[in-house]
Amino acid sequence: MRCIHLFLLVMICLAATLPAKGQEIPMPDSSTTHSGAKAASSVQPAWIKDSLAKMQRELGAKYGDQQSVRVERGLRQVGEFWRAEDGDAAAFEEFVRVSFAGDQATLDTMFDRFQRLLEQLDGHMHEINRELNQQSDLDLGAVLPFDELFAGYDPSAHVIDDFFQNKLAFTVLLNFPLATLDECLKDGGAWSRRQWAEVRLAQRFGKRIPAEVNLAGAQAGAEAAQYISEYNIWMYHLLDPQGQRLFPPKMRLLSHWNLRDEIKADYADKENGLARQRMIQQVMERIVTQTIPEVVVNNPGVDWNPYSNEVKAAAAKDADPAAEKAGKTITNAREPDTRYAVLLKDFNVSRRADPYSPTAPTLIDRRFNEDREIPEARLKAMLEKILTSPLVPRTASLIESRLGRPLEPFDVWYNGFRPGSQYTEAKLDEMVAKRYPTAAAYQKDIPNLLVKLGFSPERAQYVANNIIVDPARGSGHAMGSEMRSQKAHLRTRVEKNGMNYKGYNIAVHEMGHNVEQTFSLNDVDYTLLQGVPNTAFTEALAFVFQGHDLELLGLPAPDAKSQAEKTLNDFWGTYEIAGVALVDTAVWHWMYDHPQATPNQLNEATVQISKDIWNRYYAPVFHKNDVVLLGIYSHMIDAFLYLPDYPIGHMIAFQIEEQMKKAGAIGPEFERMAKMGRVTPDLWMVHATGRPVGPEALLEATERALAGAGAK
Repeated sequence: MRCIHLFLLVMICLAATLPAKGQEIPMPDSSTTHSGAKAASSVQPAWIKDSLAKMQRELGAKYGDQQSVRVERGLRQVGEFWRAEDGDAAAFEEFVRVSFAGDQATLDTMFDRFQRLLEQLDGHMHEINRELNQQSDLDLGAVLPFDELFAGYDPSAHVIDDFFQNKLAFTVLLNFPLATLDECLKDGGAWSRRQWAEVRLAQRFGKRIPAEVNLAGAQAGAEAAQYISEYNIWMYHLLDPQGQRLFPPKMRLLSHWNLRDEIKADYADKENGLARQRMIQQVMERIVTQTIPEVVVNNPGVDWNPYSNEVKAAAAKDADPAAEKAGKTITNAREPDTRYAVLLKDFNVSRRADPYSPTAPTLIDRRFNEDREIPEARLKAMLEKILTSPLVPRTASLIESRLGRPLEPFDVWYNGFRPGSQYTEAKLDEMVAKRYPTAAAYQKDIPNLLVKLGFSPERAQYVANNIIVDPARGSGHAMGSEMRSQKAHLRTRVEKNGMNYKGYNIAVHEMGHNVEQTFSLNDVDYTLLQGVPNTAFTEALAFVFQGHDLELLGLPAPDAKSQAEKTLNDFWGTYEIAGVALVDTAVWHWMYDHPQATPNQLNEATVQISKDIWNRYYAPVFHKNDVVLLGIYSHMIDAFLYLPDYPIGHMIAFQIEEQMKKAGAIGPEFERMAKMGRVTPDLWMVHATGRPVGPEALLEATERALAGAGAK
């Protein structure tokens, strides 16, 4: 995964909208907000309206009609965020007089200075954070308690507060346009690159959410992540209706990721796979409905029949020494809606930011209109185009023919379209370890790998010179630079006997991030536009590299049949995650509609939403109603409305790969796309592929793949 510094995350979330030109400035209401509290610090002073009118007349007289649009817009933007603590009317008026850039030369100097200094600020803050996290991120020996404290410290947490207090944020808002999403979508295609850079500069200060609110959100996220990270099921201790154990000793699976992946792996087990899959589905349903006995969560000291819900102490010979709850009273008392209590806390913390976001007053608005810049209604229409496609029942029929049985609900995770490799993982491990005994060996080979991907030797060496490979403590990640004088870091695990295939596969993925990070920072025309439109884009670009990992080892490229199988796998995966995204979104709408709900009420609502979406889009294919599996994803609990990014990413990745196939080489196309920078998703995608973001390319390729497979 790409590592994004907290400061940048805050900046990305700062995009905001304001009233249209000529519209009266709305005075924030001091009545009860979404969070049930008064947000006094988000209310404009009583005198602001008179001062705005006064300064509009004064600046208009000084600079003339040619600056009237900028004057009106700048005053409106500053007035929207000015608070009593920023100064009285006299201070406000004097700030406007001295800070408005009334001629192009002054405006250019201001733009250049902010761009250069913000790059330095971002870069050095990022550099400090990278150093503070070194011991935790890299394989450098034991992590001591104070190392964790260093890793948890963020020196940039108060930068936004500081910029408003010292008036730098107001200087930007007075002089540069804070465009609405509608304006970006409607007019952005005609904007110059400089205009786009000005809009992104202003959007950095388009929210004035206090640091303590942001930090409270981070704390809630950390607590939710901790809850999820410990939600393990000990599989050997699951009993079927006959009292048989279907899974091997010591197997511990994290919900939902490992449980889902075990369902996928069990398709290869012709003897016990089906029974195992049915049992995992039963476990998942217990988790979603919170009928899972509390004592079985992360506890290898008890045996559990998920069908009858009977729990008993594990026999001494079967109990694991790690059993943390073995000494507790063993009952099948259910988990007391903890899953939904955690989600409610996420919601209540998130809406503390609502009063400070008058034009995007819910997290739902901020996620879709600001973070993704894809309106919710449009995304829903794209997802429904997949979910209601006639290609779904045709693909389902093909799956049934391969399985030799009717589909069951867990087949939503069918992975039989993945073409198998003729090489075992053990053989791949051997090949990789021989080639890359150290992180330095991989770094040395980066230019060669990039040439194989179609980059010229000169561009390959240029990119390689901007990447540093580090041995990761965990699985690995990419940490790009935030200023041009620094390099991107690629982290992947290297075992004592060399890199294994899993580490190599991750390294290739992270290398894709690093290449994008290098081009989208070092080669973009304005550093204010560095990056890509949203997270889904950088993941899509990295997946392009990762999909060629075997070829980079010198193994044969996939043939046409394998490519068709991959397309069907992508389509079925998008069909699955599209429904999950709709559940996640609908649950957040329900919480906003029911802000006083209890965890139990949220439990019941989520279960019903999961059933409703299943019944609409999946029951006609699987021929079973009221399934709750779409509510199992852990991201719902700890990722704050993140799940819609997945289906977007599937679509984007497919569109990008299709374009690169047409071009015949990855390298030049990858560079061309990455240098577009952070504009709106559709504008980026039209530049990259000739089409806006959408499912059409995936649907067209799926039609061809099904025809080739003889599916009716």
